[in-house]
Amino acid sequence: MPLPETARSLDLPWPPAELAKVTPKLQEWSSWYSGDVRELELQYGHQGAVAPATRPSQLSGGVRGSVARWFWGSPVAVGQPRAKLHVPVASDIATASADLLFSEAVAIGYPDEVPDTARDRLQLILDRNNWDSLLLEAAEVNAALGGIYLRATWDKEVEPDCPIITAVHADAAWPEFQWGRLRAVTFWRKVDEQGETVLRHLERHEPGRIEHGLYQGTRDKLGRRVPLTDSRATAGITVDDQAGISTGFEGLTAVHVPNMRPNRAWRSDPLGSNLGRSDFAGVEPLMDAVDETWTSWMRDIRLGKGRVIVPNYMLAPGGPGRPSTFNVDQEVFVGLGMAPSEDPGSTGSTMSVQQFQIRTEEHAGTLKGLLSQIFRGAGYSGQTFGIADEATATATEVHARERRSITTREKKTRYYVDGLARFLEAVMAVDRAQFRGGIEPFRPELEFPPAAAPSQQEIATTVQMFHAAEAISTHERVVMVHPDWDDKQIKAEVELILKESAAKVPDFGPLPGDGNEDGEDPAAQGDIPPDPGENLPPA
Repeated sequence: MPLPETARSLDLPWPPAELAKVTPKLQEWSSWYSGDVRELELQYGHQGAVAPATRPSQLSGGVRGSVARWFWGSPVAVGQPRAKLHVPVASDIATASADLLFSEAVAIGYPDEVPDTARDRLQLILDRNNWDSLLLEAAEVNAALGGIYLRATWDKEVEPDCPIITAVHADAAWPEFQWGRLRAVTFWRKVDEQGETVLRHLERHEPGRIEHGLYQGTRDKLGRRVPLTDSRATAGITVDDQAGISTGFEGLTAVHVPNMRPNRAWRSDPLGSNLGRSDFAGVEPLMDAVDETWTSWMRDIRLGKGRVIVPNYMLAPGGPGRPSTFNVDQEVFVGLGMAPSEDPGSTGSTMSVQQFQIRTEEHAGTLKGLLSQIFRGAGYSGQTFGIADEATATATEVHARERRSITTREKKTRYYVDGLARFLEAVMAVDRAQFRGGIEPFRPELEFPPAAAPSQQEIATTVQMFHAAEAISTHERVVMVHPDWDDKQIKAEVELILKESAAKVPDFGPLPGDGNEDGEDPAAQGDIPPDPGENLPPA
C-alpha cells in the first residue's frame, strides 16, 4: 500500500486507525519511561494540576473514575501545593535490560568463504555507525515500548562512504505484517509544529524500495500532501517520479525486533498481536503505588519537622504586611499583665513542642515489597537491582538469585539474534548497491557473551578437579582457561606445557639390582639362568 495521496490523507486520522488499541498503551509506557511528572498527570488525570475543581466523577464511577483512583490520576486539592514525587523504576528496568543484553559486544560470526576484506568492510560500517552504543540505545527503548525498528538508509552528504544505521521507536512506526512477518513499515516524524498545524514526514520501507512523503495536517489528522521541498528537513531527499528510491535490495531495509512475546493485551488485535510487549506491561499499578508510597514517606518527613507553638506575647511583630516571628535564641520575654500562676509548670504549658512520628520502617518495608513484585513481574530478580538479603552469599547463591534475570535475557537474545542477522544482511546489500562496498551479502551468525562469566578462581578449581580425576586432556584445560584464544595460540600453549612437564620428571637411570648397571646383558653375567632347552638337538 503506497503512501496516501491528498484525496485520502485529508481526513485520515493520525496515528492510523489500525493502531487504535496500540497507540494509547504506547503513550502510557512512554510516560513511565520518560519519568515526566507532568506527562503522568496528563496520562491518568487528563487535567494535571490546573483543573478548577474536583468533580465527583473523578473520584468514583464515571468515565474518568477508574484512572482517577490511581495516585497520578487523583487531582490536587485546591490550595494544596503539588507534592507528588516520582521514583524512576521504569527507566531503571529499561536500563537494566539493555545492560544485560549489550553491556558487552556481540560477536559476529563469518563463514570460512568470506574474505578478510569483506569482514573489514562490515566492521568499518559498524564502527562508523557506533554499532555497540546504538544497540544499547535500541535495547533500552525496546524494553520500554515493547519493540524497536532498525533502519538502513544512506545520505552521501552526511556519510559519503557507507550506509547509515538508525533505530526507530515503536511509537513512530506503522508496521504491516503478513503471517507474522514484517512486509512493510511506515515511519513518521514531526518536522514542524506551529499551533494546530503539524508537518509530518512519512518514510515507507517496502521490499526493494523506500518512499517519502510530506504532509501538512493537524494534531490528529494527516492532512494534505505537499512537496518535500516545503521543509528544510526533507528538501535534500531526492526521489523518482513516483516519490520513491530503489534500494537495490530485494528485501526490506528495516527490521522489527520485539522485546518479548506474546503481548497479552493485544492477542486478538490484527496488528498488535504481532508486536512485542513492554517490560512495564502489567506492573503499571504497582509503579503508581511506589510513587504514592514514596510521596507519603516524604510527607511524613515534612510533617515530622519539629514545631514550637508559642503564645502571642512571645512573637516579635513584623510590621505592616509582615508576619510576626519567634526568635528561638531570645532569653527574656516581656511578661503579661496578669497575676502569677501558682502552677510551677504554667510557664512551660504556654509553650509546646510538636514532633510527629516518621514511619520509616513501615514505608521502607512497603517500598521494598512493591519493588520486589515489580521486578518479578517484569521478569527480573531483585538481586539485579540491589534488592537482596544482606547476608554474605557464595558465588553459587548469587548466580541462583540472578537466575530470573538471566532467563529473561536469554529469551530476549533469541529475538535479537534473528533480527540482527537479517538486518546486517540488508546493510551489506545496501552498501553493495549504493557504495559498491564489495561485500557479497550473507546472513551472519551472532553470539552473545555469557550472562554471568565465571571467575578465574572458579575456572581454576573446575580444571583442577577434572585433571585430578583424569577426565580432561591438556588441550581442553587450555581451552577452558583461555576460551578467547585461537587454535594456534592453544596449540603453542599445549606444547609448552607438555615440554615443561617432561622436564620436571627426573631421570633415575637403570633400577638397582637389574644387572645392567654397565650396560651388559643380564643373561651373559649369569644372573638369569639359561633356558634348559635351548641347546637340545632338534627332534
